[in-house]
Amino acid sequence: MEHLINERVKTIELSGIRTFYNMVSQYKNVISLTIGQPDFLTPAHVKEAAKEAIDDNFTSYTHNAGTIELRQAASQFVSEKYNLAYDPTSEVIVTIGASQAIDIAMRTILTEGSEVILPGPVYPGYEPLIKLNGAKPVHIDTTQTGFRLTADLIEQHLTEKTRCIILPYPSNPTGVTLSKQELEEIATLLEHKDIFVLSDEIYSELVFNDSHHSIASIPSMRDKTIVINGVSKSHSMTGWRIGLLFAPAYLAKHILKVHQYNVSCASSISQAAALNALTLGKDDAVSMNAEYEKRMNYVYDRLVKIGFEVEKPNGAFYIFPSIAPFHDNSFEFALNLVKEAGVALVPGSAFSSLGEGYLRLSYAYSMDTLVDALDRIEQYIHSN
Repeated sequence: MEHLINERVKTIELSGIRTFYNMVSQYKNVISLTIGQPDFLTPAHVKEAAKEAIDDNFTSYTHNAGTIELRQAASQFVSEKYNLAYDPTSEVIVTIGASQAIDIAMRTILTEGSEVILPGPVYPGYEPLIKLNGAKPVHIDTTQTGFRLTADLIEQHLTEKTRCIILPYPSNPTGVTLSKQELEEIATLLEHKDIFVLSDEIYSELVFNDSHHSIASIPSMRDKTIVINGVSKSHSMTGWRIGLLFAPAYLAKHILKVHQYNVSCASSISQAAALNALTLGKDDAVSMNAEYEKRMNYVYDRLVKIGFEVEKPNGAFYIFPSIAPFHDNSFEFALNLVKEAGVALVPGSAFSSLGEGYLRLSYAYSMDTLVDALDRIEQYIHSN
């Protein structure tokens, strides 16, 4: 009965990140730097808050948008950190991870035939959601602009069908960020256009040498921007599945309807943990970020020394070296690296066709692991 399955579902593919990860898992003694999973433990005070919630029998449904306490804490958090102002009663939705937040936002704003602009290379989670809504992803090549989606590039690709522009910064897979000036230039371009912006800021707490800037903090952009955030990366809480969606009230009320029928509400226990994370632990990411920056500098310096061409990241915990000097495609290079060096990196082709010719290395691993992995990569390169 497979012929009865939704054709849009049949045409999308599983994430290339997970596909490659699963494929190389059969090999022994491989150092895998493939998954964007923080190696820090969830802070102890966050876990204690969850235990207390269980002991207090906080195990019922919450408000569809999340507990008011968590929404208030989330509103206060982004206000203090990023100068964003959202009414917790009508403009904040607690979701099951950032992925579900992106899903319900897309379902709300996209219609058949509409177009969504996004940078390439890019995290592979957006394109399937765009296609499932009958919309068209429009990837823009950012390999000549330091992986930054600029106002000039956007302008070249705008059509009457453009419905949304995705700004996924800090970026997975490249680790680059957009400056305040770059965001202001995009805002000037879009100021008088009826186009939504989906700003995926899940790595907002992991920025080096600067603070994170949100396009929604620019007054002209607030009412057309959906901000996605959460505690997965900032507080090492990936498995707790708490995302946060911020949008103007006129838009949030419609997104909430999709959310309600999709999942009802996020886990009550996870919400209790997230409340603690955003209040008592609002600065927990500071020490993690310092360690990520130390690792980034080490990995960047080693890759350059080995002979890779690479843009230095300014956030998240990924680096995206080019394999152009080694004259190979990304999948074959990554597979040979597994077989001959015992190191797994994600082929750049997993991040759209514009990622071909690159590899993604996640440095969300211990320094000892990174040293070992880079030693193996260096030996492999110099022996081939």
